This record gives sequence, structure tokens and C-alpha cells, in this order.
Amino acid sequence: MSINPFAAALAISLLATPVLAADLGSYDQPSAGGWDGAYVGASGGMSSPNLNPFSGNKGLSVGAQAGYNTTVGGAVVGGEVEASYLGDSRVKVEGGRIKERHRLSAKGKVGAPIDQTLIYGTAGLAMTNFRDNGNVAGPDGWKPGYILGAGVEQKLTSNVSARVEYNYVITNSVRTYSNGVGTTGNVRDHTLKAGLNVSF
Repeated sequence: MSINPFAAALAISLLATPVLAADLGSYDQPSAGGWDGAYVGASGGMSSPNLNPFSGNKGLSVGAQAGYNTTVGGAVVGGEVEASYLGDSRVKVEGGRIKERHRLSAKGKVGAPIDQTLIYGTAGLAMTNFRDNGNVAGPDGWKPGYILGAGVEQKLTSNVSARVEYNYVITNSVRTYSNGVGTTGNVRDHTLKAGLNVSF
């Protein structure tokens, strides 16, 4: 069954909001510092060719991010760069699968702040590094693609926040070889991750 990645991203964001907000009453409320400024952080999760988190061929995703936010007309807008290790998740190509090893991305971000919670969407460019797998040889070097996503971020203190984010990445025109036969196709994957950011 085909799943629309935009609908999936929205659903994940809406479902994650009450999870992040749960039990915050037992902590001191963060001061209303807003979302403006630079930040750095780290995240971890799972990367898979399928949206189903229980499917096979998934890999552990870990990474670090840095970005900057500013408030414009009540909305939070910004940009973020991220470097990730994808744990050799295996994605489908003609004749088999190849492994995803590393990814670099640069994303724009637009969000709606609701008190100490930020619901946001992202879009940008991604560079993915592939590896051979079995009888399938992948492309040499890095291949460009597009990254789309959505997330929810919750302030824990005035400068520390936790977030959950979903990313859908498509890498176009990936050339692979299986049993001496070359084919070209698009590679897609899904990543669901959680992380912490520190603003300054």
C-alpha cells in the first residue's frame, strides 16, 4: 500500500505533540525565551526504505545538527544543516538493494509556536553516500536528492528543547549494477528520530 509521505509527516507531528508535552507539570516551566537564535543539537532514530518501523532493512540513524531561528509575523522561520550516519540501511534498487551510509542535508524550516511547543515543516537538499550490498554495486561518491519533513519541538528549559522529526528523502537517478547489468532509478527512504537542541 502506498503511503503519502506528506500525510505521514503531519500525522507523526500531531501524534508526537502530547507525548512530548506529557508530565511537564512536574518540572519547572521554562522561561518565555521564544525560539529566536542559534542552536546546536544531536539526534538518533531509525532509517528505513519503508515507513513501517517494524519492517526489515532498517538502520540506526545518529547525527548532529545546527541551525538558526527567527520569528516573522508570528511564525518561526529558519534554516538547519545536519550530518547523519544511517547505519547501512538497505534501500531498494533494480536487482536488489544497496546500503545508505552517510547523509548531509541543508533544510529550511517554517513553524507555528504554541506556547512552549513548536510544530514545524522542513524542506531542502540532501547528499547521500551509498555502499555496495551483495551482488549490487552502488554509485561512487555522493548523490544529491531532496528532503522533506515535519516535526514537533518542546521547550524543557529556556535554552534546552526536545524534538521528534520525520524525514522523507528521495535521491534521483541513482546508477547501480547487478550481475553486470546497469540500471538507473530513484531511491527513497524514511527516517524517524528524536533529539535535543541547545540554543544560545
